[in-house]
Amino acid sequence: MTNTMRDFKIEKIILSSGATGAELAKAKKLLELITERKAQVIASSKRIPDFGVRPGLEVGTSVTLRNKSAIELLKRLLSAIENKIKKKQVSENHLSFGIKEYIEIPGIEYQRDIGIRGFNTTIVFARPGLRVKRKKIKKGTIPQRQYISKEEIIKFMSDTFKTEFI
Repeated sequence: MTNTMRDFKIEKIILSSGATGAELAKAKKLLELITERKAQVIASSKRIPDFGVRPGLEVGTSVTLRNKSAIELLKRLLSAIENKIKKKQVSENHLSFGIKEYIEIPGIEYQRDIGIRGFNTTIVFARPGLRVKRKKIKKGTIPQRQYISKEEIIKFMSDTFKTEFI
């Protein structure tokens, strides 16, 4: 009998794109086109003078997907990158990859008002019991064995989505 607390699943998929000004509106429109959900604008909280970033400046946009809609979109996004991910893109509890041009995604047509844009995708994995760490009242700690290692993520993605790791 296997321990159900050792099983893990895809908790959420986050699509994000960084931009400012008019490009931010295009990035937001792109994420809404791909996910059919409302994109959230991200404002800066720090001041970075080298990049001209100040607190409150809108610097990007993101959309979070969960459950079946996330899995369906993930299959389309993986086919856009030919189901190949580098091992260095995998980290503890998550993996990330970028899509250079949104027109590579099957079923998405070129939009003149958006132009050619790319975005980042982050897949977050979680085991049961993670709520203990996140809850507000009586917050607890979880042991290191509760985190999901790179090797476990690589095996899960290879078995579930037939993803090839380079």
